[in-house]
Amino acid sequence: MSENLIELKNISKRFGGVRALDSVSMNIRPGEIHCLAGENGSGKSTIIKVMSGVYTPEEGQILISGEPVSKLDPIKAVQNGIQVIWQDFSLFGNLTVAENLALNTYILEGRGRMDWARARKMAREVLARLDVELDIDADVETLPTSGKQIVAIARAILAEARLIIMDEPTTALTRHEVDALFAIVRDLQAQGIAVLFVSHKMREMLEISDRLTVFRNGKKVAEGQMSEFDEPAITRAMTGLELEEQPYVANISADTAPVLEVKNLCVPGIVEGVDLELRPGEIVGISGLIGSGRTELARALFGMENARADTFRIGGRDIFPRSVQEAIGLGIAYVPEDRLSEGLFLTQSIERNMVVSIMDRLRKGLFLDRKAMRSKTEDMFATMQIAAPSADTAVGNLSGGNAQRVMLGRWLLTGAKILILNGPTVGVDVGSKAKIHKIIRDLAHKEGLAVVMISDDVPELTGNCNRIHVMHGGRFVAHFEGQAMSEDQINDSLKALK
Repeated sequence: MSENLIELKNISKRFGGVRALDSVSMNIRPGEIHCLAGENGSGKSTIIKVMSGVYTPEEGQILISGEPVSKLDPIKAVQNGIQVIWQDFSLFGNLTVAENLALNTYILEGRGRMDWARARKMAREVLARLDVELDIDADVETLPTSGKQIVAIARAILAEARLIIMDEPTTALTRHEVDALFAIVRDLQAQGIAVLFVSHKMREMLEISDRLTVFRNGKKVAEGQMSEFDEPAITRAMTGLELEEQPYVANISADTAPVLEVKNLCVPGIVEGVDLELRPGEIVGISGLIGSGRTELARALFGMENARADTFRIGGRDIFPRSVQEAIGLGIAYVPEDRLSEGLFLTQSIERNMVVSIMDRLRKGLFLDRKAMRSKTEDMFATMQIAAPSADTAVGNLSGGNAQRVMLGRWLLTGAKILILNGPTVGVDVGSKAKIHKIIRDLAHKEGLAVVMISDDVPELTGNCNRIHVMHGGRFVAHFEGQAMSEDQINDSLKALK
């Protein structure tokens, strides 16, 4: 019997004139945790769809347990124990946990009616196998992201999975939830189930994986035991470049007046007594567990919450923004964490997404000044280093990093003096992440933009902020700057809050 659960030999796949995979070979062994890494467009999603039978390659061979498989399709892949957990989890939100878990089994058995007692028994048993507790009667749509992920993993186990492919599984998870997920992944490994872990996050790759395969531009460029790699080596393989970020230094004199002064900011029941001061050129970080109040704080600063404060001073003026329009008028901009559902119009062009925040300024009588629209968009297109054929490209066709740069460009067009970033590089590959960081740092250092950066990614905060606050229970409970602003100290502070 082959030592490989699945083996791909010289796989090639084209889309029109684009070669998405170029003679790629890789294998996954039973019970191993294998990481697949690469930037957006490297071919990761394509190879996943080849493994799961969604795409048929033009060239190459697929072997499962050493046996060649011709015309692998999704049904045949599932029958061979290959399960994919996509980023959207593909669950039924209006059904309970038990119903979601039992549904596939009942369909395969051809049953027309649900046996509720059996469904609940199946759910309890599979969750016990994962050593997790979950309300099996709760509708899946009410669960947090981590809960939905557990349901998706449990469903795969019920389908007798031998290989579970996890596509960017930690994108929307806190560090605490990541630790819980990794415990489940290691438990799956102990049960002999292989896991293909697809991620942009290098520290997580190093922590969880036995082996690593790296793609770049549709080719395999590196492969080996994870012990053979470190962060710089993975970065070089993914990008072909040396990417080194030095800690950000804000050159601010002691007498520089704050652009934002907030004292005793409250959002009833969520944020209590927050004091925040921000000077031009500063990048101030905020971290904290889910539910700490950090997003509500950001929304309050942008006029989106029913908030109050003893002091709310912008540029020396005592004024509290009570709406988004007022906040924009005061020079505040906010980039939300979920850019797809909260920030961007995916079917519209880059140009329309960018100028939507300044439409009133572009009016020429009853019409929009098309020439001014294009001029401002093209200037920001270049500043944000957006990789796209033109400003007419639909935002939905962009990578995560380029879409995020469109969001940044939109708000910078307003002439903002204060930029609030909530999860600025969530779901962004390492190369785009470095570019976004450089843009933010340059805007702060050269243009005097004041930035609030909210993130779960502690290295992102320590590498780009001159001060960091840790939030818990709606308050700032720890503060770090200078030599004290180390990853270990901040992580220790966060762990103490669990």
